[in-house]
Amino acid sequence: MAKIDLEPMSIEEVAALRDSATDKLAEKVAARRAELEAELEKLLQYEKPARKSQAVPAVAKAKKSDEKKHDEPKEPIAKAA
Repeated sequence: MAKIDLEPMSIEEVAALRDSATDKLAEKVAARRAELEAELEKLLQYEKPARKSQAVPAVAKAKKSDEKKHDEPKEPIAKAA
């Protein structure tokens, strides 16, 4: 790439060069992005179809009779003498 000597340039010329370089950079980025997006679309056709979300195993609910047993206070165990 050719080097540009900025020293002899006026502020307006350097600013115009900066604007031109910024515009060119944005143009190149947009073109590359379009290339990559097109390539990605091509690759997506080879992707396996997404499975439906796997069902989370249901947590077994305690039976009401079991719940009552847990709620009732336990009798204290007598200590051996």
